[in-house]
Amino acid sequence: MPGTTEETQSAAYTPTDRTVPTRSADRASYDKELVHAILDEGYVCHLGFVRDGAPVVLPTLYGRVGERLYVHGSTGSRPLRMAGEPDPGLPVCLTVTHVDGLVLARSAFHHSINYRSVVVHGVAHEVTDPEERRLALDALVDHVVPGRAADSRPANKKELAATAVVRLDLDEVSAKVRTGGANDEPEDLSLPHWAGVVPLRKGYETPVANADLAPGIGLPDYLAAR
Repeated sequence: MPGTTEETQSAAYTPTDRTVPTRSADRASYDKELVHAILDEGYVCHLGFVRDGAPVVLPTLYGRVGERLYVHGSTGSRPLRMAGEPDPGLPVCLTVTHVDGLVLARSAFHHSINYRSVVVHGVAHEVTDPEERRLALDALVDHVVPGRAADSRPANKKELAATAVVRLDLDEVSAKVRTGGANDEPEDLSLPHWAGVVPLRKGYETPVANADLAPGIGLPDYLAAR
């Protein structure tokens, strides 16, 4: 559940060599409020790491609790096993991106997208403390639909034994945002081509109940609100 642990006093993350972009640096931000908002709005992150000398990037769900991100998976998952090894854990790069619009320019070169993204560098570690594991698993469920963890059966011993949880501290972090229209060259402004932005929106359809839902169970308020 986002923000349930005490936030650090600083309002911004400290830039590092890995979090300062070499291109369009003016779009970078280290503001914690912006970073948290981008993370909290997303559902899927991409987790990158090196396995047997080759890069691997996996899409997966995540959850934020204060200044930590949690990712879960099968105990048989290789990256989660690697994160459970003794120091230094598993070096990773985690990213989350939202596409907000298609930017159409007069020139092919200047076509782009409007987006909001977060990149997190760090070392992932397996969560073994039972209380932190419970908190992390609740956060993963509530990240998808806030309030859902309290309205579902908690994992039993067998399910917990089959589930690994890793944490990644939000320390080396940056956000990057592009907004606005096309950045055409001055000499292209008179060309007979349409230029502008096609906005994209995320929406929710009416929930569809399972056919085997017990009679009398209505749509929860926290879900109807979405």
